[in-house]
Amino acid sequence: MARREVSVPRLSAWVRALGALPLPVLHALARLFALISWYIVPHKPKVIQESLRIAFPERSFAEREALRREFYRSYGDVMLEVVRSAVISGEDLDRRMRFENLQVLREAIAEGGPAVLVVGHQCNWEWLLHGLARNLGYPVDAAYKPLKNRWIDQQMLALRSRFGAQMIPSERVIRELIARRRIPRLLALVADQEPVASDRRHWTRFLNRDTAFFMGADVMATSLDYPVFFGALRRTKRGYYLASFELLRARGEQLAPGELTERYARRVERQIHESPADWPWSHKRWRLRREDEPQS
Repeated sequence: MARREVSVPRLSAWVRALGALPLPVLHALARLFALISWYIVPHKPKVIQESLRIAFPERSFAEREALRREFYRSYGDVMLEVVRSAVISGEDLDRRMRFENLQVLREAIAEGGPAVLVVGHQCNWEWLLHGLARNLGYPVDAAYKPLKNRWIDQQMLALRSRFGAQMIPSERVIRELIARRRIPRLLALVADQEPVASDRRHWTRFLNRDTAFFMGADVMATSLDYPVFFGALRRTKRGYYLASFELLRARGEQLAPGELTERYARRVERQIHESPADWPWSHKRWRLRREDEPQS
């Protein structure tokens, strides 16, 4: 079965113009964003402070404030690097987004068809998608949740598709998987968002809170017997990243419902503790409350 051709939106001229600025200039703009977020128009300080207080109770207020400032710098860098994706060359991307053991994904796909990759919103996850699309040697599909603002949604689709990744709206992922279940490829999921619109949730303790997680990877692994990998991403220096891959669920492995999601949550939590400033603390991750869940 041939790979479907999907219409990709065009990037606007001003996004391309901003992305064409040299990366040191974009990083300087990111520092300006950090300064504004700290001194002039504080960016969600209460949300970030409360999340850091709960996640790191052993740290002093001063230590958590230093972490909040570091987060603004990291977040600004990533946002401007994403815009740089509009014009970055493949060669420059390959220098900046490197892989430690990409062969484990290739081997899993070669042995038995599709594989699933789950990652967190750590560091520059957008460049990770681009790097995989360029270097894996197999098609890369990525699930995404359409944004409410149509213009921003179209720009993000154009950016994410630039190196060949095919974006699939989250509500169509299972349907697409079943229709193309034997085609060798990688399906990538950023699975640490809050599953507000999903009825299937796994609850666990995460960063010292009761937290709901999507069970999409669980469903795929159970129904289609796909191997599932975790993509660990870390910043080696400013504008440079290194990814490695770890098996979370082998093909044929029998797991209880929610066990795969539990493994994922623990691995994301460990990654956050290793580099807390590289996770998006400004997102309202904990709107759902466990006590509000209907009892079955």
